[in-house]
Amino acid sequence: MNLIRVRIGVLGLALAAGLASPTAATADEAAPSPTVEEQRLDRAVPQEILKRSGFDTVTPRFVRALGSAQSYAQARAVVVREGSALWRRAVERAQGRGPAGGELSRDDDRPLYWARLGMTREVRTWEPGFALTEGQRSALIGALERTSRGQSAVRYPHGKGVKRILLTGFDPFTLDRDVRISNPSGATALALDGTVIETADGPARIETVVFPVRWQDFTDGTVERTLRPHLPHVDLLTTVSQGRVGRFDIERTNGAWRGGFPDNDNIGRTGTVPVGDPASQPQWTTTTLPYEEIVAAGGGRFPVYDNTSVTEIPAGGTEPVVRPEGPTPGSAARAGGGGDYLSNEVAYRATLLRDRLGLHDVLPAGHVHTPVLQFGAGNTTEVSDPEFVRNRLDIVGQVRAILTVAGGGPVTG
Repeated sequence: MNLIRVRIGVLGLALAAGLASPTAATADEAAPSPTVEEQRLDRAVPQEILKRSGFDTVTPRFVRALGSAQSYAQARAVVVREGSALWRRAVERAQGRGPAGGELSRDDDRPLYWARLGMTREVRTWEPGFALTEGQRSALIGALERTSRGQSAVRYPHGKGVKRILLTGFDPFTLDRDVRISNPSGATALALDGTVIETADGPARIETVVFPVRWQDFTDGTVERTLRPHLPHVDLLTTVSQGRVGRFDIERTNGAWRGGFPDNDNIGRTGTVPVGDPASQPQWTTTTLPYEEIVAAGGGRFPVYDNTSVTEIPAGGTEPVVRPEGPTPGSAARAGGGGDYLSNEVAYRATLLRDRLGLHDVLPAGHVHTPVLQFGAGNTTEVSDPEFVRNRLDIVGQVRAILTVAGGGPVTG
């Protein structure tokens, strides 16, 4: 594939720790090439998804808005606005507000994913009329990622009486296997963001964020940076990802191990999950979701399981052993119930953060694996079909039902 070097400007914001402007550039630095993930954008399927959803206008508008930026500060302001607008547009489309923009089903998470990549590629390959350092470019890309993933838009109502639920999802992945792939956890995040559900203990407001499928972002602390400000104030935390065919799993145990499967940049990482203060890092963390109640309630067409299995190296051993009932004392993790990929890692990091904040006994938190989102029988080329849409809607509906059960405890705020 010929790489397209886009030289029209785009730049972004710095949130949280990035609010201070990076050191001013002293000389022009060559713009890097698009990432492996961004290069997939030029394939026919991503372009079709963008066109059939109306999201093909996102990047051109982004370019036009930033064409007048004459400084880092001006460009940052545009990226904040446009990244936030992309997230809002995707949420509103998924929830039936505003124009559909095309005949692609509104519940589809893929327009957000591919439109974001168009924007990050513009920032990454931009050669502006003013000097831009590598650090500044990285800060702009990071700001664009955070705003367009809802990570800067988590808002709960003030006062008591309404519970607070925080849910995380993921981008599509394994795109070299099938570039048409959608991720039901990302679709769930869009469908539920800002909505209110009625639990057995009253109303609950759901806020959502989406994480990338990239090892480096997790190493750099995207999970902790996003969740830490909110965990002391929420009543339920549920990390969600796509798991096994035909079933939901409530993952009982999460392991401190990366198995090396390639991410969306085709990079693998193997070893202990890297976290701050590794000397106090446990090999395992556990769910505090009410898994027995969730499993008993069901809530949809897919069965729900309490998954207790892990893979460990037993104390004193050297070879991995599968333990259907969970880890044994002193063992080293090689896979949690959710495996050894980023779904296990988001659960491990989130529940470790819960514990380090002293919230283990008061905050229900854990991981839900959805069924694999499958196309209809015989569909190997079309980007969508009725069965595909039905499956995604049913998964989203069942996650909502799981949250309704899990959120039925007392309000903590």
